[in-house]
Amino acid sequence: MIAITVITPSNRELPMKTLRIYLPFLAVLSMLGPGKGYASEFNLQVPMHSKGATTYYVSGFINGSIASDFLVDTGSGYVTINTQTLKLLKREGSAEFVKKISAIMADGSETVVPVYRIATLKLGDSCIIQNVEAAVMPGSAPNILGLSALKKAAPFALTITPPTLRLTGCGTASI
Repeated sequence: MIAITVITPSNRELPMKTLRIYLPFLAVLSMLGPGKGYASEFNLQVPMHSKGATTYYVSGFINGSIASDFLVDTGSGYVTINTQTLKLLKREGSAEFVKKISAIMADGSETVVPVYRIATLKLGDSCIIQNVEAAVMPGSAPNILGLSALKKAAPFALTITPPTLRLTGCGTASI
């Protein structure tokens, strides 16, 4: 026999009647185990790699021709590209200006940056995300895979062992 006591945030025990209502639900969850029941949800897996820090990157292509490693950052509202990447896009004639936004930098400072539309962003071997807005950061900052792309590929998950970005909403056509 297992004795279960549920304590609420106010340090009160839940009445046994309440516990009986939730116990079947908790039993089903425990049978699923960690990660079970969701594996089929993520139909694409993109390997992540570390560059010596506690950050992870995925390899990809912008508009099918510009290779880039993207720092995976779920705290960034936008995909970001640096000015060198923007120059390459402009050289190809595939840089479509969208708007300017006020960006809050990691150090808390605020700056106005342009946003461009990327027609296709390919992550790994087969994840294609279309019409992604990317903010352009000054200098040679790393390109960042932020929420403007990740939301389009949602639901998504990050696993550490092995380092993998698991995605669902990707197109899979080759470019």
